Amino acid sequence: MPPSTLPLLNVSGLTMDFGGIRALDHLDLQVQSGEIVALIGPNGAGKTTFFNCLTGLYTPTSGDLKLNPPGRPEMRLNDLKPNQITEQGLARTFQNIRLFANMTVLENVMIGRHCRTKAQIFGAIFRTHQTVREEQAIVEASRAILEKMGLTSQADEFAGNLPYGAQRRLEIARALATEPILLLLDEPAAGMNQHETKELSHLILAIRQEGLSILLIEHDMKLVMSLSDHIFVMDYGRKIAEGRPEEVRNNLLVIKAYLGEDFIHA
Repeated sequence: MPPSTLPLLNVSGLTMDFGGIRALDHLDLQVQSGEIVALIGPNGAGKTTFFNCLTGLYTPTSGDLKLNPPGRPEMRLNDLKPNQITEQGLARTFQNIRLFANMTVLENVMIGRHCRTKAQIFGAIFRTHQTVREEQAIVEASRAILEKMGLTSQADEFAGNLPYGAQRRLEIARALATEPILLLLDEPAAGMNQHETKELSHLILAIRQEGLSILLIEHDMKLVMSLSDHIFVMDYGRKIAEGRPEEVRNNLLVIKAYLGEDFIHA
């Protein structure tokens, strides 16, 4: 197969067992470069477990997680640590916001940049010219990300003092600071009001316009159907359907397992 036809992310036969409980059951999933892909399903379907396997928090029982970065050899992610996976170009947000509440907005984003720095302990202690230049570059890059996220005016505020929607945007900003090629969003619209959700939709589309691929878990079906190029549906750890939004919303198995009859007429 020519390299140009390989999916950016290729998951095959992914299985995750916790004792006698099978949380993921031979899951197959692909994300093409430049796509927005949604992963949906009822609570307990295994969606966050999949993200945890993908980002190195869990080691899968079996199966393959493969990343095909543009211009680089295929990379198997199964045995990598979370920091190594971040370095390969995967970044994520979490269902429950995980910011450093007592650090500033700018500092939270700067933390994300440090996985791309080269300064060693010696340089940090003795403040070499290279270290100082690198730190200045981190600040400049972090401020540029905040500007894109509409958070410039709040750069010096403590992250814990931000409104909820702004905290969600800050978490995405910190993930973007790692320079990902694939951004993983775990229920980014959770807890948002209608206005905040609309802003989030515009933000996700803007991120994709910059060339990033996005894989999101989300329960807001209006958001999912309006954003997604492709949707995968899970139930009890298995993929039960996939396709374009219009195919998924009319799939009888998906309606029965998750969407419900009322969604069709919404």
